[in-house]
Amino acid sequence: MRIVVPGGTGQVGTVLRRALTAAGHEVLVLSRRPSGPGERAWDGRTLGAWAAEIDGSDVVINLAGRSVSCRYTPANLKAMMDSRVESARVVGEAIATAARPPALWLQMSTATIYTHRFDAPNDEATGEIGGSEPGVPGYWSYSVDIATAWEREVEKADTPRTRTVALRSAMVMSPDRGGVFDVLSRLARLGLGGPVAGGAQYVSWIHDHDFVRAVEFLIAREDVSGPVNLAAPAPLPQRGFMRALRSAWGVPVGLPATRWMAEAGAFALRSDTELLLKSRRVVPGRLLAEGFAFEHPEWPEAASDLVARARRERRT
Repeated sequence: MRIVVPGGTGQVGTVLRRALTAAGHEVLVLSRRPSGPGERAWDGRTLGAWAAEIDGSDVVINLAGRSVSCRYTPANLKAMMDSRVESARVVGEAIATAARPPALWLQMSTATIYTHRFDAPNDEATGEIGGSEPGVPGYWSYSVDIATAWEREVEKADTPRTRTVALRSAMVMSPDRGGVFDVLSRLARLGLGGPVAGGAQYVSWIHDHDFVRAVEFLIAREDVSGPVNLAAPAPLPQRGFMRALRSAWGVPVGLPATRWMAEAGAFALRSDTELLLKSRRVVPGRLLAEGFAFEHPEWPEAASDLVARARRERRT
């Protein structure tokens, strides 16, 4: 198949490109800064010559959007919103004007769309969209606004010949340098991977191999459309999540952090505490109902696998 991946130069794009290419597919990445073979320039906002790559392709997987690993300043939040909405809109325009539109448009979204909660998991059918939870910082609602606006562009697109799926993805865990697993592992290995603000908030995650397998599953299943949660079936509280990660690295102790310590650490890392403190209890209701079988459903085993791979790759 010919697969076009707008915004495919980040961690998730690297994971997908590597796996899909290895599986024999032709993968073309659209990038604002193309740097090699298999990449073509686009600006993520306006139609251009790049749209010809979508015409005649089999699948489009749009991953474009400014990284959420940043300080949530008004300027950065606007950039996160604009980069997602504008890129989804222009991908929809390219598909709508194609003489031979792709059969499938997979649009990246986020598990952050769901409410901050501890009491019950969020699946696609019964999950609660967030944005109005009491007792959380008001700016957290902007992340939900971004996610809903992102998905709305897919719903508005005039693409009747193309099946669409919104990938409400949890954090994709891969051993690649600079990814979320790498950052969390660094903290754990330094002895800083203890509970944050008590550690009761849930962490939703997905192993990179299962992420790729889920994408391949959705490509093959021509009867699945709409929002799909890409998350392992066993989210767990942050304290248990980090305990399992420390165990996989052989680190016995992780210093706990209060909320204000988390604020200071996030500031130093130029990130935001929403990524640490929001309880994302998300489960893959539709994938499980459709018969998808996870290879890595439980975090302790998944963490051990990722650590073993990270160690092998760092020796090469």
